[in-house]
Amino acid sequence: MFGNTDASPPLQQAPLSESALALARAVLMHGPISRGDLGRRLQLSPASLTRLSRPFFDRGLFVEVSDESTTGVGRPTRPLDVRMDGRRFVGIKLTADEAFGVLTDLRTTELGSAERTLAARTVDSVVADLVALIGELSATETVAAVGVSVGGNVTGARVVTRAPFLGWRDVNLADALEERLGVPVLIENDVASLAAAEQWFGAGRRAASFAVLTIGVGVGYGLVVNDAVISTRNSGLGLGGHVPLDPDGPVCEAGHPGCSDAMLTESAIRSEAGRLLGREVGYAEALALAGAGDPLALGVLQASGRALGRLVALITNLAMVDTIVLSGEGMGLWNIVSAEIVQAARAGRDPEATPLEISVDDGGTSSWARGAAAVAIQHTLARLTLDPDPRETGWPRR
Repeated sequence: MFGNTDASPPLQQAPLSESALALARAVLMHGPISRGDLGRRLQLSPASLTRLSRPFFDRGLFVEVSDESTTGVGRPTRPLDVRMDGRRFVGIKLTADEAFGVLTDLRTTELGSAERTLAARTVDSVVADLVALIGELSATETVAAVGVSVGGNVTGARVVTRAPFLGWRDVNLADALEERLGVPVLIENDVASLAAAEQWFGAGRRAASFAVLTIGVGVGYGLVVNDAVISTRNSGLGLGGHVPLDPDGPVCEAGHPGCSDAMLTESAIRSEAGRLLGREVGYAEALALAGAGDPLALGVLQASGRALGRLVALITNLAMVDTIVLSGEGMGLWNIVSAEIVQAARAGRDPEATPLEISVDDGGTSSWARGAAAVAIQHTLARLTLDPDPRETGWPRR
């Protein structure tokens, strides 16, 4: 089911103030959270916190939960949290050949998943496939918004200006889907959407600035600085794909020896392992052989691990961050050569630099789709409106 099926009119009157939006975001990101912690985090007095939170309680967005850790005498604390049985969101990772979708709650917890092979890469055909996939995911749920992530350039969260895997230029995918679905649709670059998910529900809960590095079909790079996802006209061009990492490494299709594409992508690792073994090797098989101690496959993975560590050091040094998230469908190599990755990353940083924190998201395709859902959640929260009449009920009432 799509959209708001309530009989009451939608909230239209007053946009959230910056303070109210910050409060909603803090409870969503960190809840259950005590009022004391909220006040300190947002620098709000108890009276201001009560005033700002009241409309969210009136509309069923905030709830009080019991604090089982409370002991002793006195009134037990009642931390605040968002109501997790509220509206649902759909996130979709769109590739050249298929669409993978997840149904999530407000914190991108996966509640269901489905995938669909694309019948064709034309816009009309892809839109039809996406509508069918979203319908399957939302058969018994009300969906508040949909997010779609795509490898390529996106402007205004609506137009796919360049998607080389699909062969698209200047496609207003958001409008095409909204006409069919009747709910807000947000389109975003896949790495940027993954960074948004980490910002609110992953590494960003601990670090206001961090980098995201993905490996799989390609090499992706995203950056969050002071709680803002960095997005420019160059986002989605895959500019991290040809960073030189090993002068003695294999050559990529563009003729670069030992660049990140040649050392880290699934196809590059598969190709190099196959060359040494004298036969075609799949990526999963290359990992399995290396994990079992095959010297040729293990050598390929170790070289890739050292290259990945060098890239981690370069990114964290140049961006001046000390937290990086490694993700993507190719992150299975972490389980085999994490020691090489960490050693090379630390060797590439100044010994007096702040300690490096590497967070690994091995959720694969599901992580990409949850990232798209996070973009939809952020958009929905930013557009919340509050009517001054507390007798009205609204988002996210079911």
